[in-house]
Amino acid sequence: MTDKELIPGGLYQSIAAVIVSARQQVRQAVNQQVVQTYWHIGRLIVEQEQQGQARAEYGKQQLEQLSARLTAEFGKGLDARNLRYMRAFYQQYPIWNAVRTELSWTHYRTL
Repeated sequence: MTDKELIPGGLYQSIAAVIVSARQQVRQAVNQQVVQTYWHIGRLIVEQEQQGQARAEYGKQQLEQLSARLTAEFGKGLDARNLRYMRAFYQQYPIWNAVRTELSWTHYRTL
């Protein structure tokens, strides 16, 4: 007898479907959290560092310094270019409820 013959009909498929579904839900939850986190980072840059203005007076150098500190503590993905994307994301969607959490960060960055 093979392993396939020992498994009751449909059991493997049912378990596999549960695993696939759970993995999809985890991906969606992580993606939603990433989008929300990056929106909040953009909000903080605009509201705290720029006092709501389109750009901070000291501009690019501040994002470079902020990026260096964040990258040192939290790793890659927080470079100055991404911080500019996060800032632009918040400026484009200043109301969190207008953000579609079904879209990924890659979708928003492309938009």
